[in-house]
Amino acid sequence: MAEESLKSLASKVGLVIPEKNVDDFRTLLAGVDHAAKLVLDSDDYVPKVDLKLYPRTDYHLPEDTDKGGWASKVTVKSTKPLTTQLQGRTIALKDNIALATIPCTNGTAALSWTPKVDATVVTRILDASGLITGKAACENACFEGISDSSLTGLVHNPYADGYSCGGSSSGSGRLVASGAVDMALGCDQGGSIRIPASSCGIVGLKPTWGLLPYTGIISLEATIDHVGPMTKNVRDTALLMDVLAGYDGIDDRQPFMLKQGDIKFVEGVDETLSAHSPLKGIKIGVLKEGFECEAQDPNVTTLVMKAVDGLKELGAEVEQFSMPSHKEAAVVWMCNMQISGMRQGLLVDATGRKGLCLTDRVEATGRYLSQKSFDSLSAGAQNMYLQGLFLEEKYGPVLHSRSQNLLRKINDEYDHALKKFDVLVMPTLPAVPGPISEAGDAGPLERLARSFGMTYNTAPFNSTGHPALSIPVGFAPAKDNEKIKLPVGLQIVGRKFEDLLCLKIGAAWEKAHDWKKL
Repeated sequence: MAEESLKSLASKVGLVIPEKNVDDFRTLLAGVDHAAKLVLDSDDYVPKVDLKLYPRTDYHLPEDTDKGGWASKVTVKSTKPLTTQLQGRTIALKDNIALATIPCTNGTAALSWTPKVDATVVTRILDASGLITGKAACENACFEGISDSSLTGLVHNPYADGYSCGGSSSGSGRLVASGAVDMALGCDQGGSIRIPASSCGIVGLKPTWGLLPYTGIISLEATIDHVGPMTKNVRDTALLMDVLAGYDGIDDRQPFMLKQGDIKFVEGVDETLSAHSPLKGIKIGVLKEGFECEAQDPNVTTLVMKAVDGLKELGAEVEQFSMPSHKEAAVVWMCNMQISGMRQGLLVDATGRKGLCLTDRVEATGRYLSQKSFDSLSAGAQNMYLQGLFLEEKYGPVLHSRSQNLLRKINDEYDHALKKFDVLVMPTLPAVPGPISEAGDAGPLERLARSFGMTYNTAPFNSTGHPALSIPVGFAPAKDNEKIKLPVGLQIVGRKFEDLLCLKIGAAWEKAHDWKKL
């Protein structure tokens, strides 16, 4: 390195290198530069995909997208599966999950990427005899909660054209609800499994953080990344959990001692379904603040409380409790996510992480977004990028550090409540889905205002990592048209790694009630 280059490097961060040390640092920097070049010249080390064992055929962009649900179609199955757990089941993957040789849009034109690897969850589905039939549409860069921002087009609610499926796993919700697939995978950093599950009238589980491997999936922010099942009923969710849960030896989010198959989800759910009084002895806390979002729809409140009464009829002990900090949790989540989410999610910066790094995506992204990439993002992703840059410049690491500590405080308060109660319940969403539309001339503020309050009850549990299950409990009228009825979800939150208990409670309610008649 030339002397002037060293001095310029130092001056950019307000430093002056003493003249007597300049040559020494030039030598040291030359050494590390040589090491960096050796690393970059080495072959990358990523899991190899056996395309003979896991062949993929008939990849195409379908003319019939099931009203926006499909991003692409493909047929993938194992020629030598290890089990028959998913025999005869069709599965769609959210289009931020790596499926080697198949383009992965992440819902946006900001970056073109065709993975060379399969996500761990893909391999586990195929090994269990599952049939992957395509990639489900997802919202632009996975930063939107309303289903009209995807590169592949609008995704219509299965119960009313022109209304949202929720996001960002919009296509996954649509395809399961419409019957296009038996099951789907979604990913959830602020509610992106549970929002479409509630909006589409299906079951969606955000598992305990780290219970399922996130390896080979586009990250938004490592501390809130979750992948999970979206299915027609609770037992199918349990079945996918049997297949997917457990350490994969790569993902640093996971506890290494928890092996695949250690938790028997289907067995546990079946035991509950066969019990005479399935929820006897279960203590359920109704979170008072969970019903106090500014956007709360009274019709949703009525339906959710009716569902809670149904839990009581099944033997559960139900009690309302108050936790005022719940109202602050989504705000702290937002501040915590912006800087690290901007870097990890949009700039693909995995600094400080162990695991599988998607090197080809990193190389294609650059250190900052280009104008073309920025323009290809939706209002939500653009807002994330600019807010991340703004907060990084104005406050630096102290904001993220303070947010993390406050989130731990909120986490401890949920944990304290879960010592008294087995689970906590609240509405998944404060209101039913609203209309969707092309962006047109609407500005970012107008577009984003439509999502106001949507993550009020979902985002907190991404930050804390508690399992959160959404089950459908009835229909409520659309705000702009009372003749249109749209699904409502109940959210059941449990202790960490007690996902099975959430499923048991959800399955018991589901067996006793026909939610479509409520």
